[in-house]
Amino acid sequence: MWLAILGGGAGAGAADIVSAIANRRDPLMVLQYIASGLIGKIAFEGGWFSALAGLAVHFGLTTIMAALFVLAARRWAVLWQKPWPAGLCYGVLVYVAMFYVIVPHSAAQAWKTPEGFWRNVSAAMGHAFFVGLPIASAARHFLGRNAARLT
Repeated sequence: MWLAILGGGAGAGAADIVSAIANRRDPLMVLQYIASGLIGKIAFEGGWFSALAGLAVHFGLTTIMAALFVLAARRWAVLWQKPWPAGLCYGVLVYVAMFYVIVPHSAAQAWKTPEGFWRNVSAAMGHAFFVGLPIASAARHFLGRNAARLT
């Protein structure tokens, strides 16, 4: 279970942060913005120190996301048995939670949810493939291996 959580959190965290940096081209700003969700606008004055804090927050969040999925998958085996549909759906659910509930209620300054249908679809698809799918794949790999041992 722990390997599924850590592997899923690391895979989702790496894929998502690479995607975010590739889209915005300024790693320092992306990571500082993530840190600002926790410490507010002072994150933009902290240089690479606050960027490292943002990276830690990001991987902490993806590990929590992975833990929630793995705990659910231990209860409902179909989640790890069918990682593609489960992971894609979970990624969209995570997108909705992050973009419409968690970040708007954080200390991040000037947060704007994506406007328009296609921008929302694009962002939701990004989370589906870069967050949900790595988490579900790690759950499949580690939980499936343990299930095979038990049978």
